[in-house]
Amino acid sequence: MDYKDAGHIKQRANTPRHSEHNAKGSSKNPFGKGGAKADLLARMKAAAEARKVVK
Repeated sequence: MDYKDAGHIKQRANTPRHSEHNAKGSSKNPFGKGGAKADLLARMKAAAEARKVVK
């Protein structure tokens, strides 16, 4: 018996087993999307101000 051909098929090197749901360049995470950091910083500042008012 030739044991070389038995077993599972070898996967190509450096390829993932599955694709991520939010991979770069997909519809959920397109290339060239900018301004996210500025929006995040504005939200963080607004949240900090809201916490100051409550205390």
